[in-house]
Amino acid sequence: MNPDRVALVLLAAGRGERFGGGKLAAILAGKPLAHHASDILSAIPFAALFAVTGPDTPPLPGYRTIMLDPPGAPQSRSLALGIAAARACKVDAVLIALADMPLVPRNHFDAMLAQFDGDRLASLGPDSVMPPALFGARHFDALAGLAGDRGAGSLLRDAPTIALHDEAALDVDTLDDLAHAQDWLDF
Repeated sequence: MNPDRVALVLLAAGRGERFGGGKLAAILAGKPLAHHASDILSAIPFAALFAVTGPDTPPLPGYRTIMLDPPGAPQSRSLALGIAAARACKVDAVLIALADMPLVPRNHFDAMLAQFDGDRLASLGPDSVMPPALFGARHFDALAGLAGDRGAGSLLRDAPTIALHDEAALDVDTLDDLAHAQDWLDF
């Protein structure tokens, strides 16, 4: 699918409790953790770039920022806010990505857009189906209606997938994860 028919929703409002707070502003390879994903994604000509952020999220240049309200709300609230913004753009699909996944390469996003059939497409990590994920507009109501802190996994159980190698699937949740990401970037 042509990216100009897709809105990007970057989820960047996590509390970072296991990290000890301030996770997305932590420095990785000379820049805030959140900038790794946001920089790669902002180079793709999406119809719109949205970032659902929290009080500890560093500024994300080029993104329309949506502050998570209330702060600390579950991931389902971030999704609902991002989907509402995407829907207003009248796009055909939305790509959901996580700001704490700094190692997903540009070619993975390009492959997802090329393979997307307009319904759903997820990434396949070492153990599970996961984001980044694409959803066609027919799934916007279901995404906006999710509850709790589990994200959109329930909508991806039987979705087609594209493999995401182990290192790229790293979701930084702890200081050890950040060190592992740094090791991989130094490699």
